[in-house]
Amino acid sequence: MHRRAPSLHPGLMTDMYHPDSAYVSWRTGRNGLTTFDLYTRTAPFGGAYLLVAGLEAALEFVQSFRYTAEELKFLARIRDYDAAFLDELAEMRFTGEILALPEGSIAFPNEPIMRVTAPFREAILLEAGLLQAIGLSTLIATKASRIVYAAEHGKRRRVAEFAFRRAQEPMTVARASYIGGCASTSLLNAAYEFRLPATGTVPHALIELFPSEEEAFEAVAQAYNRYTLLLDTYDQRQAIHTAIEVALRTQETLGHTLAAVRLDSGDLVADSKYVREQLDKADLTNVRILASGDLDEWKILELLEAGAEIDSFGIGTMLGTGAGSVEHGIAGGALGAVYKEVWYVDESGTEYPKMKLAGAKSTWPGKKEIYRHPHWEEDIIQLSHEARPDNYQRLLRPVMRNGEMIPGSLPPLSEIRELAQQNLQQLPEQYRSLTVEQPYPVHFSEGLQSLRKQAVQLVGKSI
Repeated sequence: MHRRAPSLHPGLMTDMYHPDSAYVSWRTGRNGLTTFDLYTRTAPFGGAYLLVAGLEAALEFVQSFRYTAEELKFLARIRDYDAAFLDELAEMRFTGEILALPEGSIAFPNEPIMRVTAPFREAILLEAGLLQAIGLSTLIATKASRIVYAAEHGKRRRVAEFAFRRAQEPMTVARASYIGGCASTSLLNAAYEFRLPATGTVPHALIELFPSEEEAFEAVAQAYNRYTLLLDTYDQRQAIHTAIEVALRTQETLGHTLAAVRLDSGDLVADSKYVREQLDKADLTNVRILASGDLDEWKILELLEAGAEIDSFGIGTMLGTGAGSVEHGIAGGALGAVYKEVWYVDESGTEYPKMKLAGAKSTWPGKKEIYRHPHWEEDIIQLSHEARPDNYQRLLRPVMRNGEMIPGSLPPLSEIRELAQQNLQQLPEQYRSLTVEQPYPVHFSEGLQSLRKQAVQLVGKSI
C-alpha cells in the first residue's frame, strides 16, 4: 500500500489546547490585545548564554498561519465547536506586532527572545509553532557554538556538521549549525538550499568493498584530485602506513593529493599522535587529521588537553540531537523555552499586567525591552516606556507590524552567521566557557520590579 508523505498544515501546527483556548476566548468575548514573551529560564548545556536562531522559520510560520476548509472540517469532527467560531478561524490571519532578537544575537535567561502583541486568539494559536521554530534552532546553534569553541582550544580547527542521519530536523540542524560556526555540512540538500559548503569523507563500507585496504585507498586516490582516507576500518596504525604509500605513489603518478585522514574510533589521543608522526616522517605535513565518532564539546576539549593531534572534527549525533552529557550531569535535547502572557488590554482599553505566580517559575509582567551595556558588563530588562540607559544598545528589533513583515527583517544566512561570530567573539571569556561559575548579570529595572509587585497583588485578589 502506498503511503503519501505527511503534508504541512500551518493552522494545525498547534497543540489541542490552543484552539480549545481560542474557543473559550470566543465564547466569552475576551479577545483583547495581549502581549506574550518567548524566553528561557536557564541557558542550555550548563553554559551562560543562548545563540539565537530560528527567527526566519518562526516568521514564515506566522505568515502562513491560516485554516483551510479541509482543516476546519477536521476540527469540527474532533471537537463540537460552534460553526460561527469556525467561520472566524476561516478568516483569521495574524494582524499583530512582533519584536525579536535578530538571529545571531546572544541572549541570556529570562530575556525575551521574542515579544508578540496581538488579539488574544491570534497570539495563543501561534504559541507552539513559535516555540518549536525558535527553540530547536537556538538549541542547535548554541550547541554548535560550544563545539566550535572547544575545537579552537589552542588553535583554529574546523568543525563539520555530519548530523543528517541522526537529526530529527536535519535541514534545521544544518542551518543552525552553520550559524553556530560549523564550516560545512554533509547534507547535500542543506548545501543546495542554504548555499553551504558541503564536505564528506568515505564510509567504512567503501573500504570493505575492495579485497584489500590498499586497493580501496588506491581507488579513492585515483578518483579525486584531493581526497580523504578513512583509517579505522581494520587497524588504524597499519592503515596509515598503507595510506602513506598510496599517497606518495599517487602523487607521483597522477598529481593527486591526500588532503586528510579520518579517525572514527579507537584511542584518538594515542592514534592521532602516531598518525601525525608517520605523516610528518613521510613529509606529508599538510595532511590534516580529522576525528569523528560521537564527540561533543566536552570530549573534544578532553582530547585536545590530552595532546591529541587533531586538526578538524566531524560532529553528528551529539550536535544533531542537541545532546547533553551524562558524564557531566548536563541535560540536553530541548531548550525549554516558554511563551507567557505578560500584558492585556481589554475591550474597554483598560490595561492589566499579567503574570504566573509559581515560585521559581513566576513570570515578569509588562511589555519589555532589553538593553545591553556597550562592554557586556550587564543587560537590563525594563518596561518599554522607560527611558533607555545612556549608551546601552537596544536588543529587540521590530520584525512584523500590523501583520506584515518589516523589510530587512530576514537578512541572508551569511550575514546571520557573521553577526553570530562577531557576538561570540565579543562575549567575555568567562561567559563563553563550557561551564560557568557566575551567570551573566541580567538586571530588572525598578519600574519592572514595581509592576511585578502590583501584579502579585492583583493575582492575590483574584485567587
